[in-house]
Amino acid sequence: MATRVSCFPPEALAFLRALKRNNRREWFKPRKEEYETLVRAPMIAIVERLADDFRTFAPDLVVSPKTSVYRVYRDTRFSENKTPYKTHVAAIFPSRGLPKHQGAGLYFHVSPEEVWVGGGMYAPDTSQLQAVREHLASHLKRLKSIVESPAFRREVGSLEGERLKRVPRGFPGDHPAADYLRYRQFIVGREFPAAFATSPRFYDAILKLFQRVAPFSRFLNEPLLKG
Repeated sequence: MATRVSCFPPEALAFLRALKRNNRREWFKPRKEEYETLVRAPMIAIVERLADDFRTFAPDLVVSPKTSVYRVYRDTRFSENKTPYKTHVAAIFPSRGLPKHQGAGLYFHVSPEEVWVGGGMYAPDTSQLQAVREHLASHLKRLKSIVESPAFRREVGSLEGERLKRVPRGFPGDHPAADYLRYRQFIVGREFPAAFATSPRFYDAILKLFQRVAPFSRFLNEPLLKG
């Protein structure tokens, strides 16, 4: 029986730190196999383990190495930053029935600076944002039961993301959901020190966070999956 990976090796962080200092093709190419062994392989093993566990609490999300794990190569076509490689390793778990980067999902990354674990909706288009706002305006009590519960606030924190200064057009300024309606992004999560990625407690901690955030992700996707 294969060993169930629960964290990254310390060498993974050392490699990411070195990549950040030497973000050049001539440095990375002879070390690509090292990256695959120390960084990508543990990430794939963790995602495969998450795929088993997600079936019990988030079967609505896609969890697979092919879909979830981001490539190390940066898309520099429209960026002023022309460094070719990402200096973090990340995985996304999107909703079934929606394109990979639409709707809400779960996500985590490991970088030389930190570990971040959480989820939500990062960049909804105008129609999606309107649908979500109408949904939360009509189901405020259920939204609050998720994100304002003592356990959620203790284990995950509070809702974050870009916000409008005023309640958006189409909703009264004194709407009971006014504070939530102003959000343009809906993001929740926790940050840990980078070294936490190498702790034997890492897997259990990220799994617990995902279990707590999954109902929020599901709530946001409900109006987008209708029909």
